[in-house]
Amino acid sequence: MELKINKTDWIFLILCLLLGVIAEEAFFRGQIGISYLVFLMVFYSLFFWRFRSFSFTHQRVGYLILISIWLLAAGYYLNDSKLFYVLNIIVIPALVILHLTLITSPRTMMWNHTNFIFYALHRIIKGFVYNGVFGKYIGSMLKRGKEENHFDVWKNILIGIIISVPFLFIVLNLLISADAQFERLMGNLPEMFSFKGEYIIRGVIVIMFTLAFFGYLSAFLKIQIVQKEVLIKPIGVNGVIALTVLVLLNLVYLLFIAVQFKYFFSGTLDVGYTYAEYARRGFFELLFVTLINLTVTTFVIQFTKSVQGLLKKIISLALSLLVLSSGVLLISAFMRLTMYEEAYGFTFTRVLAHSFMIFLMVIFTYTLVKIWLDNLSLFHFYFVAALIYYTGINVVNLDQIVVDRNIERYEETGKIDISYLNWMSATGILGLIDLYEQNPEVPGLKEELMERKAEREYLKSDVVQSHNLERDRAYERLGKLNFED
Repeated sequence: MELKINKTDWIFLILCLLLGVIAEEAFFRGQIGISYLVFLMVFYSLFFWRFRSFSFTHQRVGYLILISIWLLAAGYYLNDSKLFYVLNIIVIPALVILHLTLITSPRTMMWNHTNFIFYALHRIIKGFVYNGVFGKYIGSMLKRGKEENHFDVWKNILIGIIISVPFLFIVLNLLISADAQFERLMGNLPEMFSFKGEYIIRGVIVIMFTLAFFGYLSAFLKIQIVQKEVLIKPIGVNGVIALTVLVLLNLVYLLFIAVQFKYFFSGTLDVGYTYAEYARRGFFELLFVTLINLTVTTFVIQFTKSVQGLLKKIISLALSLLVLSSGVLLISAFMRLTMYEEAYGFTFTRVLAHSFMIFLMVIFTYTLVKIWLDNLSLFHFYFVAALIYYTGINVVNLDQIVVDRNIERYEETGKIDISYLNWMSATGILGLIDLYEQNPEVPGLKEELMERKAEREYLKSDVVQSHNLERDRAYERLGKLNFED
């Protein structure tokens, strides 16, 4: 591949180097906080500058993904969730790659088609290819420079530096003797320029980021990818086999639902079981079964498209019954988890499970409609709904919901797990401070907060990149907290 490098490309390379420095500072210099927003601001500014004359496509879906990216990144500054802190390190870059690939893909490219996955992977590979070609170009350019005596210039510069060393040694010593402030400045230079292994690691990280940004983004403009249509022979499932599986599953679920209505929904349980024990025993099993049902339903819908006539209608009825049964299972699981929370309190995982079940109810509702309307796209809706759901649970701050519900439960029952709230996040610490200001007599609460206050100066980060609104509030209130004797 012949590569033509112009002035804009060199400027772009330098800007990518600066972006690499910002990325290293943002992600490898303490906890991630406001630094993610700053990095995204610079990254997208560079991207839109480089692609200022490009005609973007699929902009409606692109805006949805872009908004989600910014909201997820804002979570690193606004919230302090341990789970999403880890997950979004992977999710945000994946969404950025998806967004860039989407809006720079051909208008004829169907983003909800399997071919788009291959196209996105091809783009990533071409980024590495571009870096390889660019490296060869630099090598050939240096070789041409040798023929044109460019190396003589560098050789003369090096000779000048060597000649200057004795003079600099004498002059610097005289100036150091003449001024105490200059002596102090020069005395700090060895420490400033001392060799540390950390500098090598940071330099390597910066170079890796630089090449990743430069190669990946340049490949969009420099390398034309003609995505050939991947012809995949449609996989079909025999209608009779699919119907048999659905009938057997539905019989089992109808029997289970009958038991639920007899014992669980009616409010009567076998002797020896409490509602909390009953709920704990079956919640995760029901949730897992519901996910299996969704998989089976989606599979049958996708791979029985060739079935027509009466058999198709019967399969649709069986699928509808399976979806409705799954809805009952979800309701049962939701009620079980609610009772378990009333007995043992609220945690992040339990509240997250509640939200996920509501999301599944939306998915099953759409799937039920899809069973009877062939023109609807499952993947399109699943992707958009999943993106909105995931972004939503990041924005609403589930930790705050957990804290509020546990404090409400304490006011009603006098029971609260202060150790869990202390462990979960800065939001939990703020909740404990509120609780202490209202009810300082809660057993163990004073000791937990005193320990947290003692750790405050050690845990608080002065690195600008790590600033987080929730953590800053927690540390500020801990500093102002006065404990009564």
